[in-house]
Amino acid sequence: MTAVPVFLYHSVSDDPPPWIAPYTVTPRTFAEQLDRIADAGRTVIPLHRLVAALRGGPALPAAPAVLTFDDGFADAYWTVAQLLTERGLPATLFVTTGAVHPPGGEAAGSLLPPARMLNWRQVVTLDACGVEIGAHTRTHPQLDTLPSRWLASETVGCRQELEDVLGHRVTSFAYPHGYSSAAVRRQVGLAGFSSACAVVNAFSTAEDEPLRIARLMVRADTTAERFRSWTRGEGAPVAPLPERMRTKGWRLYRRARAAVGSPVGGPPEL
Repeated sequence: MTAVPVFLYHSVSDDPPPWIAPYTVTPRTFAEQLDRIADAGRTVIPLHRLVAALRGGPALPAAPAVLTFDDGFADAYWTVAQLLTERGLPATLFVTTGAVHPPGGEAAGSLLPPARMLNWRQVVTLDACGVEIGAHTRTHPQLDTLPSRWLASETVGCRQELEDVLGHRVTSFAYPHGYSSAAVRRQVGLAGFSSACAVVNAFSTAEDEPLRIARLMVRADTTAERFRSWTRGEGAPVAPLPERMRTKGWRLYRRARAAVGSPVGGPPEL
């Protein structure tokens, strides 16, 4: 397997709330990026095909790519789905269940700031249209700062909520903020997930970890040239990568702040 770009998106919108704007691309930019992937000769494959290959299954096309979306913004239904359908492209949407609301109702609640999020009817429709629905916890916490007794609620609980609505198994997971640890990854495996996506900002490869799949985050400030280099398999390291001391130190700091009741946010894991 060559270097595989697993692209991570959040919102695709012309008018996102300020808190998610740095991680948002416009519909026009998103369409251009999809065209660049095609122009580079890459075949967009479902995430589960990459996972199967990582676990020794069938070989992938010569130049694959994967599209993933985190959180569950409403534009996944109103904007993204149309652009994907026009091109016949698969994708995976990782849903924070506490942010999803019944049609006309209120969401159970999450740590995400206010934004237009999907309703459950839209989640079911996207699933029926071929978008793979994955789990992104119930409330979007920093999992590597939680006591172990809360991890099951956020992982198993999220999976059960999605499966109850969709009527089938949910096997893919993504870590909120990209944060995980060895203990968190063990819990995700025990929760019944066969794969989990991190951030890492690297290409996935045959040696990548199924429970820590590397992704490339597409941001508002991702230049056309940088994106083009990613489609060529250039401009980023390849997974697996050892956890850096900076990442470990940042985790210890976040855990200490959470322990005294003053949690700190921060950018997704680099």
